[in-house]
Amino acid sequence: MTLSAQFFADRRNRTDALIWVGFLALPLVLGEWEVTQIAQYLTYGIFAMSLALIWGHCGLMSFGHAVFFGLGAYAMSLSTLGMLPGLEGWTSSYLGIALALAVPAVFANLLGRFLFYGRGLQGAQLAIVMLAVAVIAERLMARWPYTGGMNGLMSVPPVNLGVFGADIEIFDPLPLYYLTLFAAIAVYIILESLVRSRRGVVMRAVASDEARTAFLGYDTRAVKLSAFTISAAVAGFAGALFVAQFGFVSPPLIGFGLSTEVLIWVALGGRHGLLTAFLGAIIVRLAENTLADLLGPAWLLGLGLLFVLCVIFLPRGLLGEIYTRLTLPRGTADTGQR
Repeated sequence: MTLSAQFFADRRNRTDALIWVGFLALPLVLGEWEVTQIAQYLTYGIFAMSLALIWGHCGLMSFGHAVFFGLGAYAMSLSTLGMLPGLEGWTSSYLGIALALAVPAVFANLLGRFLFYGRGLQGAQLAIVMLAVAVIAERLMARWPYTGGMNGLMSVPPVNLGVFGADIEIFDPLPLYYLTLFAAIAVYIILESLVRSRRGVVMRAVASDEARTAFLGYDTRAVKLSAFTISAAVAGFAGALFVAQFGFVSPPLIGFGLSTEVLIWVALGGRHGLLTAFLGAIIVRLAENTLADLLGPAWLLGLGLLFVLCVIFLPRGLLGEIYTRLTLPRGTADTGQR
């Protein structure tokens, strides 16, 4: 690593650390209701990081990423409500989190084998197929009585970290906030380690030029499949944390609407950075109330217009441009994607 590259990495690390420290200190200046709200938005931030992994670093744009978020939410709900087949009446948050990771990952792996090894879909084709998957999944959940149909599953209990029969339910705003924040930090460290590794370099090569990467001897289909699977597991984990806070899961959590929202969060935040995508989700969610006050029922149209303009004129995203300028050494030209 050259001296300038090392400086760039060190400056990025310091910036990232300061941002996380800011989140650690945030409850000191916020009220109880705001802390609860931000804790929910942190789960959306984790969800956004999962999409940034495959979209920004592997070139896989998905219009149905909420399928994995919803599967994680339903898996967590069924586990903590004691509704799992063969385990009726037995509840466990630990099992719920494990299933929220495993079920979306297995589904994504099976789906990815069909998408990447079968027809080799990519670009707009992949996005449209994932859109169809999201619509079908939402319809299935809406018609399946086992998962509550259109009404969904209600009274989902909070996360219980107790062992050996002890109950340690995390529902007070401050402990819940820090539990979610530490989960977000852990996800960020794992995914950031992946994208900075040799595997991450290959992922970005696939996103840049898949044919050339394959010519160099890499199995690009396996690279995309592994990234797709990991991304789905992270999205499912976010869904599990969300439903444990919200206490309710319904078909819209697995459908096209939320899939579109997360695309906007990541695009506006910056799809080439995990942290910018994370911040984009939180900031856009906070800004939605302001847009609703200013534009009334047309606030979604305003958000969509902002998304289109950002994709055209700011491919790094609003926060991505700012973040890059903050972390680049002075006098260094930014000539490539982060």
